[in-house]
Amino acid sequence: MRMRFALGSALGALLLIVLTWVALAQTPDPRPRPKASAPAANKVAIQVNDNDPKVMNLALNNAKNVADYYKSKRQPVTIEIVTYGPGLHMLRGDTSPVKQRVAEMSLAMPELAFAACANTQANMAKQEAKDIPLLTEARVVPSGVVRLIELQRNGYAYIRP
Repeated sequence: MRMRFALGSALGALLLIVLTWVALAQTPDPRPRPKASAPAANKVAIQVNDNDPKVMNLALNNAKNVADYYKSKRQPVTIEIVTYGPGLHMLRGDTSPVKQRVAEMSLAMPELAFAACANTQANMAKQEAKDIPLLTEARVVPSGVVRLIELQRNGYAYIRP
């Protein structure tokens, strides 16, 4: 008799727990839900490591196209062109085949930044036995490759034209 009573009580308690759980699962959460946040910022890193005017112009075209696309969507975008190795010529004051375009785009597109590799600049200075001037639009970073790694870790999409 005790066994039946204990078994019946256990089954009753189990049934009560299940019913309560089902009822709670169907009850709407009274806590306010957070509002949808703004879309994540769109971030793009573009690599230039070739001393080729076609590649440099393609990188600049990519940057313009990306900026125009997100502007049409009314979404923010941040673009950084990172140069290193032979691609540093893109941002050299004495050898850049695209210096006029870099200057114009830099003025017209505040969302666009240019990074120049300090390692490459130092190696070129050593090889050429002279200082390597950079365009005023260029920001020197310790290493172009490391800069690309950091940008990708921070959510930047990576483009290599």
